[in-house]
Amino acid sequence: MDPTRAASLLDFLALADRLKTVERRGLVPMPDGTIRLENSAEHCWNLALIALLLHREVAAEVDLGHALSLIAVHDLVEIEAGDTYAYDPAGRATQVDRETAAAAIVFGALPPDLGGRLRALWEEFEAGETPEARFAMGCDRMQGFLQNVLSGGAAWQAHGVTRADTAPRMDPAMAVDPAFATLIGALYDRARAGGMLPE
Repeated sequence: MDPTRAASLLDFLALADRLKTVERRGLVPMPDGTIRLENSAEHCWNLALIALLLHREVAAEVDLGHALSLIAVHDLVEIEAGDTYAYDPAGRATQVDRETAAAAIVFGALPPDLGGRLRALWEEFEAGETPEARFAMGCDRMQGFLQNVLSGGAAWQAHGVTRADTAPRMDPAMAVDPAFATLIGALYDRARAGGMLPE
């Protein structure tokens, strides 16, 4: 490998490592009973595990390697744009512009062939049109919902999120496949039983 290319790849990996510092609104319950904010790198790992578990549970043929590639890059723009909370209308109004500008910086840090490839994966995830992108979106949304249930709904309660507020986000995920509908439906049942998510 050309030394200049090698240096560029190492620099990009250092940049990507900053995803560990991007905090989300999701909360992680700790063994001592406290809770802390989840970071975007943890979210991506958990999302990849969900995809690994579910890719053979869905009816559609899903290329797991391609789906995992989408998952690996889908939040890299947050290094520059920050995480946008799913239930923050003001943040969502500027999300596309902020993340598009961030994509130019993040993927522009790579040699053009690799930067173009990773940006195309990010754009595919965002467009949500391929079977792998729809599957990855379902996993992504399920992970965020699961994290809220695992933390007792604390983030939902802190932001006044209701069952109706979650529907525009979760209904498309449930529509991906009956497996998602079953799992997310079970999470709704747990949230309801635990008084985590008011109607």
